[in-house]
Amino acid sequence: MDLMTLTIILLAGALVLVIFGVLSRRDQVASHDMEERLERFASHHHAHEDDEDRTHDQNVFADRMGKAVQERDVGKSMSRLLSRADIRMTVGEFMLVRLGAASFGALFGFIAGRGFSEPLMGIMVALVLGVIGWMAPHWYVSSVATRRAKHFNDQLGDTIGMMANSLRAGYSLLQTMELASRESPEPMCTEFRRVVREVGLGISPQMAMQHMLERVPSEDLDLLVTAINIQHEVGGNLAQILDVMGETIRERVRIKGEIQVLTSQGRISGYIITALPIGVAALLFFINPDYISELFVWPWICLPILGVILMGLGFVAMQKIVEIEV
Repeated sequence: MDLMTLTIILLAGALVLVIFGVLSRRDQVASHDMEERLERFASHHHAHEDDEDRTHDQNVFADRMGKAVQERDVGKSMSRLLSRADIRMTVGEFMLVRLGAASFGALFGFIAGRGFSEPLMGIMVALVLGVIGWMAPHWYVSSVATRRAKHFNDQLGDTIGMMANSLRAGYSLLQTMELASRESPEPMCTEFRRVVREVGLGISPQMAMQHMLERVPSEDLDLLVTAINIQHEVGGNLAQILDVMGETIRERVRIKGEIQVLTSQGRISGYIITALPIGVAALLFFINPDYISELFVWPWICLPILGVILMGLGFVAMQKIVEIEV
């Protein structure tokens, strides 16, 4: 068996591993109502622990891997990140996806690096693409969680206003949350629906709101949770407090939108300036590998390494310049 055949087999195995990690799902060992209660409406710590227990027969590798990291900081951070992105996947399955992506990137880099005159450069390309493949699923989930939190914050001002009007009309706090779960768009309705179901399972509204704050980290939501907790302990006109809070949040969202528009040119310039040298180098590599490989020999290899470091620092600096806190 030659090297190319072995590489193709390993590449196919990596693809199968990625597909297996993404598509593996839980058996329907519980009724639909019980599954909804355990997975969607419990706190994210308990929900993912129950998911881990039910996937043992379905996915042994994911189950063992999840149990190996669930008590570690990396496992807890992955569980929290998946919960914030609202991706229904266990930590073990997510680890399998990351391993498959890393294997695919390393094999692709090894195949692409065969064009270099020195075998060591092929190994270096494989390592770089392997690291990128390992981090790519994490970057994707982080971007989904960030985008979901942004949509939530954009909707929070209007939702608080609706809650204030409902309380003023005579609704209780739980009825107000149930109304928000029906009338609000995604992802607001999903989060409030989970709060209502948790309260139905016996959890206090204050603790259910705290669970929502863990799933959607937001300073504005923290204000809402704090106001509800204070009103529960000492009393007061919650509708009036929510009116002022909703107006403040809506004004803050409006100002943030204007800042995003005014600083969009700087942010896009940072992406283009950073990606342009990398894109040109990749194009030259695929057009003429022998020409570009002369740059990846000692001591000239220090130049691209230093260039990548300086481009990264420049990108971070440009993003910090246009980042304005409100």
